[in-house]
Amino acid sequence: MVRAAGGVVWRLGSSGRAEVVVVHRPKYDDWSLPKGKCDPGESGEVCALREVEEETGWRCVLGPELPTVSYVDRKGRLKEVRYWVMTLAEEREFVPNDEVDEARWLTVAGACALLDYERDCQLLERFAERAG
Repeated sequence: MVRAAGGVVWRLGSSGRAEVVVVHRPKYDDWSLPKGKCDPGESGEVCALREVEEETGWRCVLGPELPTVSYVDRKGRLKEVRYWVMTLAEEREFVPNDEVDEARWLTVAGACALLDYERDCQLLERFAERAG
């Protein structure tokens, strides 16, 4: 089994509604939530913060844990991804990198319209239920 972790990074948008970050990964040409594989012995919390920072360049603050997402990856392995609600420790501009070439702040509905994986949208719907 592959262990991974990531975050639903959010802020209050100018409209007063929650906005979340979705990222485009050129290697897979997909839109997803920021996440990645855990290093051996690494906790889910540390992995989630590290992966979000690696993919977006943003240091975040960990909030409540969301439901774990399980699926079979492209190599046929079971993958379990733990997610946390996150907020930015400091606001700064996104800079494209090797893993992610674009990051967008969108409403949950806007993110669900763009995301390539239904499981990501389902997780955002759970986030929205908690966020009110």
